[in-house]
Amino acid sequence: MAMQPGVPQLHELSAAEARSVGDEMWVNLGGEPAAVARAEDAVANGVPVKLYWPEGEGPHPVLIWIHGGGWTVGSAAASDATARDLSRLAGYLVVSVDYRLAPEHPFPAAVEDVRAVATWVSSEIGVLGGDTTRMAVGGDSAGANLSAVLANELPGTFGLQALVYPATDLTHPFPSYEENGEGLLLTKDALAWFQGHYLGEDADPRDPRVSPLYADAATLAAAPPALVITAGYDPLRDEGEAYAQRLREAGVTVEQVRYEGQIHGFFSMPAAIPTAREAIERVTSALRRAWA
Repeated sequence: MAMQPGVPQLHELSAAEARSVGDEMWVNLGGEPAAVARAEDAVANGVPVKLYWPEGEGPHPVLIWIHGGGWTVGSAAASDATARDLSRLAGYLVVSVDYRLAPEHPFPAAVEDVRAVATWVSSEIGVLGGDTTRMAVGGDSAGANLSAVLANELPGTFGLQALVYPATDLTHPFPSYEENGEGLLLTKDALAWFQGHYLGEDADPRDPRVSPLYADAATLAAAPPALVITAGYDPLRDEGEAYAQRLREAGVTVEQVRYEGQIHGFFSMPAAIPTAREAIERVTSALRRAWA
């Protein structure tokens, strides 16, 4: 999906304007929301979440799903179609997280929020039909970044981390950053805008809680098995694949898949990009296998 001449890009707007435009775009591109057994709003240790129950008798395995949007835009509501697909196709109780957004809440607010939700899930989801012995975490883009950070901070908690085109190194030293940094949905200018909001004045881009590629080998060795999805025309392609390789080198079981010809964001666009359905089914297949 190339940028359209004359159409403002998200990074050319204020954060509030970008959220409104972005949420409308993701809802339109997400397709018709699938039916699930039940969906409810809740608050998890002070963090708003949306819960989705699959059909069938529980207790159900649990997926903490963390939306993308450069830590600045996006919401659980805008990723409703994705969360419903994941719940229905994988048979998971999905907890979709509305973490605090930058620039109003820069790093480490989002990390603190997803950790608070994970703590709530571990203690409370059992009474809601979830099985805390079968938990996974996942997300797309910034959400995949937060998922990897959470998996590293809570070893032994998750049976799978599903990382869809993750941001893993906010210094972006890889060739794909230059090769794919202009003319598509996610550009170098957009990345600089998102990261400027998220990092603020003080955060170090090499902090492993910012850039999980900088986690030490012992931390990565304790991480759960991973599915890492990348896109051929994505500035984040190489850092996602580098993270998959570091996990492998640490002894973690990794399935890594590159969707050639696809752009950053395609996973959330099944209404426009049919390959998104294939990628969603790959994630749900990995979720089902995690507890087979």
